[in-house]
Amino acid sequence: MEHTLSPAAQVIISIVPIVGICFAASVIFFALLWKHRENSRRIELGAYEAPQVNLRNFSLLLGLCLTGVGAVLSVMFFLLGGLSWGLLGGLLPLAIGIMLLIFTKIAR
Repeated sequence: MEHTLSPAAQVIISIVPIVGICFAASVIFFALLWKHRENSRRIELGAYEAPQVNLRNFSLLLGLCLTGVGAVLSVMFFLLGGLSWGLLGGLLPLAIGIMLLIFTKIAR
């Protein structure tokens, strides 16, 4: 027994992701606008402090994440397709992650 959706149901199903993306984009826009106005007001009042970024910790975290994702993708692409151009989809984040870990190690 085969079930097919009515044309109205197909239209509704295709509109849901579009509405979701538009809603998320508007929420992100207003969040960024709120943060911009908050920073502008703090600058006017003289109470603004620039955020401090620890480049070494950020590089370590990003390197670990990219190395993990790249290793998993490389193994899966190799198992699914062997040695092919698709394997680059896993090797590129793996190489970038390893380079970031090396940077973290030598940037003391």
